[in-house]
Amino acid sequence: QVQLVESGGGLVQAGDSLRLSCAASGRTFWNYAMGWFRQAPGKERDFVASINWSGGSTSYADSVKGRFTISRDNAKNMVYLQMNSLKPEDTAVYYCAASRSGTNALWVYEYDYWGQGTQVTVSS
Repeated sequence: QVQLVESGGGLVQAGDSLRLSCAASGRTFWNYAMGWFRQAPGKERDFVASINWSGGSTSYADSVKGRFTISRDNAKNMVYLQMNSLKPEDTAVYYCAASRSGTNALWVYEYDYWGQGTQVTVSS
C-alpha cells in the first residue's frame, strides 16, 4: 500500500517556474515507478512524466519535453516535478501516481495509487 500527497502547486505567471513534490508512504516505495499526470477542467487525465524505480529512466509528454523534469529521492520517499517556462496551457490539477510495474508507465491504467492532486494555474 502506498499513500501519496502532492504539494507545491499555486498561481504563477507565464514563464515562471514551480516545483511540485510528492511524498510517498510505504517501505517499498523504491520498487514503484512514479508518474505525474494532469487534468484540466472538462478534459481527460493526461500523462506528463514518469520515472522508473531507480530513477535511471524517464519519459515525458511531448508538450512538456525540455521544460519539465521529473526526479526522485528514494531515501526520502519523494518524487518531484520541476516545471520551467510555464504556459497558460499547463494549467491543470496535477496528480502523482505510483505503478507496481517499476518501469516507465505512460497510461492511467498502469498506475495503482494516486494522490489527491494539486492545482497549478498559469496566467498569461
